[in-house]
Amino acid sequence: MKLIEFIGIAIKSLLANKLRSSLTMLGMIIGVSAVIILMSVGAGIQHMITSTFEELGTNLLFVQPSNPEAPGMMGVMYGSFTANINMDDVEAISHIRSITSVAPTNENFVEIIAGNEKTTAVIHGSNPAYQQVYQFRIATGQFISEVNLARRDMVVVIGSKVAETLFGSADPVGQQVKIRDKRFTVIGALEPRGLSSFGFSWDELVVTPITTFQSRLFSQKTPGGEDAVQQIAIQVASAEVLDEVTEDIKTILRKRHRITSSEDDDFAVTSPQQLLGTFETITFALTIFLGLIGAISLLVGGIGIMNIMLVSVTERTREIGIRKAVGAKRRDILTQFLLEAAMLSLTGGAIGLVSAWLIAHAISLVDLGGFRINAVVSPFIVTIAVLVSVVIGLTSGIYPAMRAARLNPIDALHYG
Repeated sequence: MKLIEFIGIAIKSLLANKLRSSLTMLGMIIGVSAVIILMSVGAGIQHMITSTFEELGTNLLFVQPSNPEAPGMMGVMYGSFTANINMDDVEAISHIRSITSVAPTNENFVEIIAGNEKTTAVIHGSNPAYQQVYQFRIATGQFISEVNLARRDMVVVIGSKVAETLFGSADPVGQQVKIRDKRFTVIGALEPRGLSSFGFSWDELVVTPITTFQSRLFSQKTPGGEDAVQQIAIQVASAEVLDEVTEDIKTILRKRHRITSSEDDDFAVTSPQQLLGTFETITFALTIFLGLIGAISLLVGGIGIMNIMLVSVTERTREIGIRKAVGAKRRDILTQFLLEAAMLSLTGGAIGLVSAWLIAHAISLVDLGGFRINAVVSPFIVTIAVLVSVVIGLTSGIYPAMRAARLNPIDALHYG
C-alpha cells in the first residue's frame, strides 16, 4: 500500500471516534503547551536579567561585606551581612587611580506617606555620585548634592511610580512626605527606568543622602563604632582596568581591615558580569527544571495515546484479521497503527504550539508590579517541544502497533 492510502485510512479511523481522538490529543496539547510556556517564561526571566545587567555597563564594580566561610559569590549572596565597611573605606577607595565615581549605598524598605496617599518603596542612602554610577535622569527638580550630604538634609529624590502614586500628575518637587514619622522634602523625581538587576523596580525607589539615612532613619555601626556602609558602587574609567582596580581595592581594604595573609577577605569585589554569570546559571537551571515539569505532562499524554491505541487494536481485531487475510503484511499493519499514533501526537502538538504562543503572548502583556516578563517563544524551544511530542507519540504507538502486527489472522477473524 502507498503511504497516502495509509494516511487516508488513519484519518478515517481517527474521525470515526472524534470524541475519543480529541480527548487523547488533549494530553499532548496540554503537554506541549506546558513545555513551551514554562521554558519560555524561564527564557524570558533570563533575558530580562541579562538586559538589566547590561544597562549598568561594563565598567562597574561593587564592594560588599561577605561571609569568609562561604566561597566566591555564595559569600556575597547568601552570607550574613557583617557591618565591616565604613565611610573611611569609601574615601580611601575613591583615591585609587582610574576610578571616576564612588557611590556608597545603604538600603532598606520604607512606607512613604504624602497626605492621604501612601506606598511602600526601597530607600537608598547615597551621595551625588549615585546618579552618575547608575545612570539616572532627572524628570523634574534636582538630585541630592554635596551640601545636602554635609548638612544631613531631610530631602529625598523619588522614582516615577512613587511620584505618580503619591502626587498623581502634580509636580512633586517641594512637596512634603513622611518616612518613619519624619518629614522629608521632595527635591527631585526620576525618569521611568523599569526593573533593576537587583530585583526591585527603579521606579519605586527613594534616594536620600547617606548621612541622613545613617543618622535619621536606620543606624548601623561597625564593630569600631563607625557608620556602616552596605555596598559601594564604583565606576572606573574603562572595562580594561577592572582587574587592576579590583586588586587595588583588595589591597587597600585588606590593609585597612588588618587582614593577614593567612586570612580570607571579609569583603567581596564583584562586577555586573560576574553577577550576571551567576544569575544566568541559576536561570538556565530554572528553565531546564520548568521544561522537565512540562515534560511530565507530555509523558502523561503519551501514556494516553498508548492506552487508546491498545483499545483501538482490541476493537479492530477482526478488521486486522480481514486485512491480513487479503494480503496485508505485518509491516503494513505496523505502519498503519504507528501513523495513527503519530497523527494524534502531531495534531495535538500543533494545537498545543498555537495555544502556547497565545498564552505566552498574553503573559508578556501582564504588568507585574512595574515590570513585564517577556515570555520568549524561541525556535529552539518550539523545536524541542515538537520533537519530544513526536518521539513520545511514536514511542507510545510502537507497542500497540507491534501487538496489532503480530496478531494471527485466523485468531483475529474469530475474535468477538
